[in-house]
Amino acid sequence: MKRSMLQRIERVLQLHSLCRQLNPLCPRSLSTRQWRSALFPPQSLAAVHHRPQTSNFLETTTQPCRFLSARKEKVQKKEKLQPIKVKEQKKVVEVWHNMTIRELAKAMGRDIDDIYETLMYSDFDVDNLKPSSALTPEMIKATIKKSGMKHMYMEKKEEKIVENKDAVKRGPADPSLLVPRHPVVAIMGHVDHGKTTLLDQLRKSQITAMEAGGITQHIGAFSVYLASGDKITFLDTPGHAAFSAMRERGAHVTDIIILVVAADDGVMKQTIESIQHAKNARVPVILAINKCDKPEANPERVKMELLSHNIVCEEFGGDVQAITISALKGENLQALAEAVITLSEMLELKADRTGLVEGTVIECRTDKGKGPVTTAIVQRGTLKKGAVLVAGKAWAKVRLMLDENNTVLNEVLPSMPVEIVGWKELPSAGDEILEVESEQQAKEVVQWRTYIEEQEKIEKDLEVIELKQKEHREAHRKHLDSFIGMTWKQKSAVLYRTKKTLMSKRPAETTARDKATVPIIIKGDVDGSVEAILGVLDTYDADHECELDLVHFGVGDISESDVALAETFSGK
Repeated sequence: MKRSMLQRIERVLQLHSLCRQLNPLCPRSLSTRQWRSALFPPQSLAAVHHRPQTSNFLETTTQPCRFLSARKEKVQKKEKLQPIKVKEQKKVVEVWHNMTIRELAKAMGRDIDDIYETLMYSDFDVDNLKPSSALTPEMIKATIKKSGMKHMYMEKKEEKIVENKDAVKRGPADPSLLVPRHPVVAIMGHVDHGKTTLLDQLRKSQITAMEAGGITQHIGAFSVYLASGDKITFLDTPGHAAFSAMRERGAHVTDIIILVVAADDGVMKQTIESIQHAKNARVPVILAINKCDKPEANPERVKMELLSHNIVCEEFGGDVQAITISALKGENLQALAEAVITLSEMLELKADRTGLVEGTVIECRTDKGKGPVTTAIVQRGTLKKGAVLVAGKAWAKVRLMLDENNTVLNEVLPSMPVEIVGWKELPSAGDEILEVESEQQAKEVVQWRTYIEEQEKIEKDLEVIELKQKEHREAHRKHLDSFIGMTWKQKSAVLYRTKKTLMSKRPAETTARDKATVPIIIKGDVDGSVEAILGVLDTYDADHECELDLVHFGVGDISESDVALAETFSGK
């Protein structure tokens, strides 16, 4: 009796424990009878009497537990995995000893102002630092660390050294190779004092009639043969105030200067300027007092006025020859020519006709049939067809050589003026002409000169940038100092008022700038004329009323591209 009771109690306990564990896993609709029959079928109940008591209890109790543990493992596997956070990689900056601020900014990919601002909030003194100043290792480390980067020391990268391939003049010539040459004379003076008329009488031409308004606007080079058989190369320079650069260029390539002064007008502004050009070039002067045929002419007054400018005539104990002439009537021109020949003999003018050619560009222009053409004077060597020349950033292989009468020349000796055809690009007036051995060398010379010009421009731009950055840093520092002692609310209020003021001013500034700007496009027949116009524009000082915007300038005829450019910019 007791044994049967114990078995029933044991089964009840087992059933109770199993129901508590399996209740959450079973559907609610399953009845107690079905549950009991499912757990304890008749076969299993009958088999219980034939098993040992202990093993039956353990099997029955451990089977549901194993099922529950497996279920929990499956539930845990189905939980979502948290994303793995990848550690951010810091940028590595390559640094070296004695690194400058500019180099550090470039290596970090930041602006120079950012480097200054980072150093400003450190314990370092930045008052005397410039973009080219070398930083200490502590400054470099602190700047990189505050910027959220890492540093790595390495050897400084040496910039590639560009080989100098420029063409230069030859050394002094052997005295045994020097032969006499004819003089190069520049006619200079004030506008409308008769310079071109004098040249017309000497070479029996009508240049004055071809000039616009009777005023010389170009610098011309001509050869004049005298009755005595002597030859003189004349340079006719403009007398207008705008052509000061032409007169200066003419003074530096001549041996003698004929200073033309009108006897009825006296010493004028451009007369004084011509005297100054002659002194700077250290060229002797011959005084030609023109228009002496007029009743109001007073040559003595002209000589007295020139004394105050250190032009002392021979009759006053000086060394300047003074010739009274009348260019319009051709009076006393022979005496002027003889004075030039006498002075040239005293100077003992000689030149070397051998070797590579050296010369100077007097004027340049663009011809429709010939392309870029230059008027030049040969100073050394003998120029021949096929020679390779370099002038400024342009080079040429000589295809054609012409004189002032468009006569083809086979060779050009020193002191002879010549028009050279064959330039790839148009050089600038005043450039030095040098002959080189080959076209390859000419290209290398042009590349080197272009590189040097770019480097000089970069240095000038950097100076301007450094000045602007210094002003910006000072303004920024004052702006930060003004916030000292303020709360964050006060700072926000100040920034809001400043931004509001700037926004209100911007439309007015834009409108004023749009209304007071005039775009300009300049095209000239020769380089000297464009140079003169640009010089006049440089003297413009009314930007507060109307700002001039130079869009484009060049030499040659007006083309369709120039017209299209003018339409684009609404140019004048």
